[in-house]
Amino acid sequence: MKDLNVLITAAGNVFMPGTTACIRNNGERSIRLVGADMSEDAGILKMCDAAYRVPRADDPHYVDALLDICREEKIDVLLPIMSVELQSLAENRARFDELGTKVSVSEPEALSIANNKRKLLEFLKKNGLPCADFYTVHSAEEVKEAAALLGYPQRRVCVKATEGSGSRGFRILDETASRFDIFFHEKPTSGLIRLQELVSILEEAPVFPELIVMEYLEGAEYSVDLLADHGKSLVSCCRKSLRMENSIMLEAVTVDAPEVTELCEATVEALGLDGNIGFDLRKRRNGTPMIMECNPRITAGVPYFALYGVNLPYLCIKKLMGEQLPEPKLEYGRIIKRRWLEM
Repeated sequence: MKDLNVLITAAGNVFMPGTTACIRNNGERSIRLVGADMSEDAGILKMCDAAYRVPRADDPHYVDALLDICREEKIDVLLPIMSVELQSLAENRARFDELGTKVSVSEPEALSIANNKRKLLEFLKKNGLPCADFYTVHSAEEVKEAAALLGYPQRRVCVKATEGSGSRGFRILDETASRFDIFFHEKPTSGLIRLQELVSILEEAPVFPELIVMEYLEGAEYSVDLLADHGKSLVSCCRKSLRMENSIMLEAVTVDAPEVTELCEATVEALGLDGNIGFDLRKRRNGTPMIMECNPRITAGVPYFALYGVNLPYLCIKKLMGEQLPEPKLEYGRIIKRRWLEM
């Protein structure tokens, strides 16, 4: 089997050790792994065979920098990690194809929906897929009105920026939240806040950012990672959260939850997504799963599933190389705990 050269972006991220383990420990072939990051980080060379510094993903020269690396390193497959880079990579896919580099990325139109929380919720609603109740708001006054329509203050309500990741621009409105309890008993990253406090923060902005105000889903939280082939889901894996911290699932259990995975697969089909895709979901109190957001790329959670039978990043590499995929089966009921390791 042919050895490969693989380029991975954002190689200095905190989840990189698990991602590189998936790629290296594939059981089939040797892979030369090249990492790109906007910072100089000697630690990348502990995980990768070569490291390159590149501009920020929103820099107009970012794609050219990646093309130079692909040309220099004879890269077979490019695996992007950041949502912010996907659109430009999709729009420049043909330039990578000319070098013989396969890029794991969906089509631009699908990405413009999947990467925007408002557009995604609107798409779900339009296509008859389960969708949480929400309102799009453009002023502090509209935030108050939308919260009231969703039952606030009797019920909790969520506020989210339409674009962003890692809980940026996310808060849970709860009028019963004690600022004293939050100060002494919650970490500084707690998402709880009262409506008036949020309004005072938003009023500081010179231009009001687009937000969505959404019902708070009280049920269990799930994450689904899957591999898609232009809308067809090839393999899907689901885990149920046992402990969350800073929007990161630190303890989870692998589960067989067809009502959850089937919703994600239907969304993938409707959007025509391709490659590694991740979804975050929660259930309503009645048990109906609702998609909260979609990450059309490799997510931080894929090492969970590689531990128990499904190596999604490597399966994506095989798909891009036109190779026949095995039929991996996930072991259910396995608990995974994420720990930190110093480097």
